[in-house]
This record gives sequence, C-alpha cells and structure tokens, in this order.
Amino acid sequence: MANVIKLKKGLDINLKGKATAKISAANASEVYGLIPDAFWGMKPKVVVKEGDDVKAGDALFVNKLHPEMKFVSPVAGKVMLVERGERRKVLSVQVEAAADQQYVDFGKKQVNSLNAEQVKAALLESGLFGFIIQRPYAVVANPDDMPKAIFVSAFSDMPLAADVNIALNGKEADFQTGIDALAKIAKVYLGVKAGSIVENTKNATVTEFRGKCPAGNVGVQINNVCPINKGEVVWTLAAEEVAMIGGLFNEGKVNFTRTIAVAGSEIKEPQYKQVLIGAKIGDIIAGNVCSDKKVRLIDGNPLTGVKTDENSFLLAHSTEITAIPEGDDRDELFGWIAPRFNEYSTSRSYFTWLQPKSKEYVLDARVKGGHRHMICSGEYDSVFPMDIYPEQLVKAIIAGDIDRMEALGIYEVAPEDFAVAEFVDSSKVELQRIVREGLDMLRKENE
Repeated sequence: MANVIKLKKGLDINLKGKATAKISAANASEVYGLIPDAFWGMKPKVVVKEGDDVKAGDALFVNKLHPEMKFVSPVAGKVMLVERGERRKVLSVQVEAAADQQYVDFGKKQVNSLNAEQVKAALLESGLFGFIIQRPYAVVANPDDMPKAIFVSAFSDMPLAADVNIALNGKEADFQTGIDALAKIAKVYLGVKAGSIVENTKNATVTEFRGKCPAGNVGVQINNVCPINKGEVVWTLAAEEVAMIGGLFNEGKVNFTRTIAVAGSEIKEPQYKQVLIGAKIGDIIAGNVCSDKKVRLIDGNPLTGVKTDENSFLLAHSTEITAIPEGDDRDELFGWIAPRFNEYSTSRSYFTWLQPKSKEYVLDARVKGGHRHMICSGEYDSVFPMDIYPEQLVKAIIAGDIDRMEALGIYEVAPEDFAVAEFVDSSKVELQRIVREGLDMLRKENE
C-alpha cells in the first residue's frame, strides 16, 4: 500500500471547459517543429541542414555543452527550415512530414540486463534524455551528474489539466518498463492520487498525495518526501514521458505521440487529442474554438502555460492546449460595485463565496488590477504546501541576495511551484518570472 501524505494548503480553481473522456486523433500537420526553448538550460547546436532527409528519431540539434545529448525529430521527412532569431538564436527546426513514416531502429532491449550507464546511453541516443528535468535550477538534466533520486508525478491538479489516467490508459506496460529503466540509475519515487492506474507500479516508492492544487507538482512532492540539500541533484519526469522511455526499450523506436487535453471555456467540444510533439496548434484545435469573441490560446494550462497561436508548434512538455477569453473587449462600467455572483475570487470580495464549490467559472486573461509593491500579507503561504517561506524567498531573489536565496530553499523550487501563489497575489507580481530569473542567476553563479 502506498504511503499517504495529506497537504493542508493549496487552492483548487474550478474552470469551465474540462476535457471529457472522448479521445480522437488530431489532424496530421504538414510541418512539425521542434523548439529548443522547450528544453530550458540547453544551448542548441543544429546538426542538420535545410533539405536533409531525416527519420523519426534522427537528431535535429544537440546540446553544445553535452554533444552526446540529442534532440530528435518526431517525424520522418525533409528539414524545411532552421528558424533563427536575433543573434542567430535557434527558434525552431521544422520538418515537412513524409507520407511514409520511417523510424530509427534503436533496437529492443531487456532492461533487466542493462546497467545504469547503458540505460543513460540509450536515452541520450534516442533524444529522450532531454525530457529529464533536474532540481536544482529546473533545467535539462546534466548527464554527468548522479541524482540521489528520480521523481515522477502521475497526476496534475492544475486548472483544466489533462487526466494522467486517460493519457496512460493502454500504456501501463511501457510505464512499468520506463520505471524499471530509471530505477537502474537511481531510486524512483512515484507520486499518485487515489484511483491512479499506476498506483501498483513496482520498482518505485509510491506515495499518495491528498490535498488541493498544487499537490500534483513534482516540486511539492519532492519537498514532502525527500527534500533537496545544497550539492544534491534530483531528476524529474512526467508520467507520459516515462511511458515513452518504456516504449523505446520495448519497441526499439521513439514514439512522441501524446494524449493531450484540448480544454477551456472557449473550446466548443473539450476532449483529448492524440498528437505528435511539434504539431501545429491550428491542426490540433481545428474548428473547435469559439469564434464570437477574442480568445487567448495557451500552450499548457492557464496557470503555467505560455501564450501561443495557431501557427505555433506544440511544445515538448505540453499536456494540454487551453482556450480562454482574452477579456480586453469587455466593458464593465461600475463592475466593481456589482455583487458578481459569477465572478471568481479567493477572498470574500464577491458573493461567489456563497456558491457551491462545484460551480465552474469562466476566467479571462486580464490581470484585473495594477502592479504595485509586494504586500507581505500571508497570501502566498496560504496556498504554498512546501516547507519554504515563499514571500521571503521572492524578496531575496528580487534583491539578488544569493546567500539568502540558498538559505530559504531556492534549490527545491521551480517557477510552476509559484503558479497558484501568483494567481492569488493581490499585488499582481510575476512570481514565476522572478523565480526563473533567480534560478538562472544562481546557476550562473555556481557554474
């Protein structure tokens, strides 16, 4: 039986437009794009030229700092464009998909017969190692490091997040193989919620988490199970990426097909789509977005995702595409004085606190307030289920006080851990951006 940890702090935000259990294949894209910025902390070196033919699994670019770390094409076809921005920064490598899909054969392997170095080598060669994120710094893992543990979260409770049970349905064998492979490298911890289809996974220490969002964040799980100290490294993976690793060893090829949630109040039919990483956003949501108002498309969930558009490509770690109202076309004369029975608030400013908890809300992309100095009122702490003082940590980052940042636990956090705190912040401080800058500052200082 799994250990149970009950978290008292957090906030569940019930938004309209959750994906139903319906699953269908997304329209195939003519062009797929792999975006280096999706792999934070990696410096790309393109190893293909425009016009080259590639198979699914062939390297498109590598990590300059670790050339053995490859980032591979999700499809077979012809390299159509190496898109660059300012100072020749690589923005994307785009591949025109071929009618006949061919895959690089990495060879089936029996995980039980492999050692840690052989598992790591297979992940580096296949492009799957780049999906491993390390703490501290929340960047692509360094293959030269030996982690003290590997953490996998098998659920997400962010608003409109995809149900991992649906994403992993039918992939349980691959998931188990992936866990077996990772266990060759370090001890594996698996975080689940009640009713998870992977709660009986072997070769992992399974912990059931009960509580409100962000209980599904791997950072929260690390903090409550095996906290990180200075000098230690922990690797993290999403559950569906573990199944991709298992598929590599079981099938001998990489399959970057994800089951993502297409959700939000502006989606006509919220549902799940099977789609390849790097697909065009427009092909995923084709004909399924309300057209009678301005819409904010988000690659990811509303709290941690990034603004996107129909011509962009699905990011490597994304598990949902969401659509909410932009909100800049609304005119609320004296709206502040209205009782607002349909507006959401974490305080009792609106009468929605009288509504049942099951009520779904439609939130738009407006900030709804002006930026001002941070108020130390305990707002962050009330929704932050980690043994860390979030307000003091953010202030230390803003001040650039590295010693203070270390003392307050910056090694354990990632920007996503502050998403709910940013949502409730009455000062409208961009906490996730500040934490990202703090982590980058600390990483540069320690290099």
